[in-house]
Amino acid sequence: MEIPFNFGKIVKTSQFINREREINNLKLNFKSHINTVLISPRRWGKSSLVNEVSLQIQKSNKDIRFCFIDLFAVRDEEEFYQIFATEVIKATSNKWQEWAENGKKLISKIIPRFQIGIDPVNDFKISFDWKELKQNSKEILDLPEKVSNDKNIHLIVCIDEFQNIAHFEDPLIMQKKMRSVWQKHQISTYCLYGSKRHMLSKIFENKSMPFYKFGDTIFLEKINHEHWVKFICRQFGQTNKKISTKQASEIAGRMENHPYFVQLFAATVWKLTGTKCTVNIIDKALDSLIEQYSLMFQRETDKFTNKQLNFLKALAENVEKFSSKEALTNYNLGSQGNVNKIKVALENKEVIDLWGNKIEFIDPLFRLWFIKVYLERKF
Repeated sequence: MEIPFNFGKIVKTSQFINREREINNLKLNFKSHINTVLISPRRWGKSSLVNEVSLQIQKSNKDIRFCFIDLFAVRDEEEFYQIFATEVIKATSNKWQEWAENGKKLISKIIPRFQIGIDPVNDFKISFDWKELKQNSKEILDLPEKVSNDKNIHLIVCIDEFQNIAHFEDPLIMQKKMRSVWQKHQISTYCLYGSKRHMLSKIFENKSMPFYKFGDTIFLEKINHEHWVKFICRQFGQTNKKISTKQASEIAGRMENHPYFVQLFAATVWKLTGTKCTVNIIDKALDSLIEQYSLMFQRETDKFTNKQLNFLKALAENVEKFSSKEALTNYNLGSQGNVNKIKVALENKEVIDLWGNKIEFIDPLFRLWFIKVYLERKF
């Protein structure tokens, strides 16, 4: 019997939870050729959402095709162009034998080099001479529109971890190149998203940046608590295990409705459950997860300064006004200016999420570990 909960990878349609409003918005944008920017903290289900929308659209729209590009390991402009060209050309046909032919036809100003391995579907790559590429980079950025026109299709290019362009030698120039070409495209459409909300917000919400108002910006929210409760009860029931609504609510609540961690916690509880879940099983599952991740969390905590640890202690104890005289004194945070520096440092380390006036731990499991193990207190 398979575990009925999914985490750490693209969620299957059968395990997809709600998101009806977001799905409808994305569908309408994509079909209307409106570029979309999807922003949320990591592990909130952006990739699964875009994948689900692509599957639904392609069931009834054969002329719409999706091209998925992940920039997670991409660190320079040359590598970006090679991956971009490779994935766009692969979207031109379901037959790998036609990819090289289409590449030669659609890339005319640069001589493309094709590499085809033992497994052509997964080992097909396009590379270029860097000197030629630098002089004709516009042709590569223009590929989606060329493909859409040549194949009479609507190509939707979905780029994950888009914030990684910040690692390029000159990220601002790169953004200007992209924007100057893509804003002219009438058929092809772009969906840009990533896992670092503060970086993406700077790219797309800062008036001085090239991608400001590039398209419709959607700030992804957590899945509603009631949907999690129904989902957890359903998944237990489908595998002949019983769990009460109250217990399902406890699982989702402990993980603050965070998509990745609710699924992880629910899977752990499910594995420990024979035929009927109990409160003791839930507690045991949580203790097991905290112990499992304890070493990793300890190593992460060792990298924090004393002031940063003091700030996290205050956050764990539900302090809201960190710059108040009381908080600065009780938690030894230094000056108000120092508090702002601490916030920025912890946000860059992806420990906390700053959104408006709200501050919270990105990882709810780390928060529970920090309270129980580091502070030696009860939840």
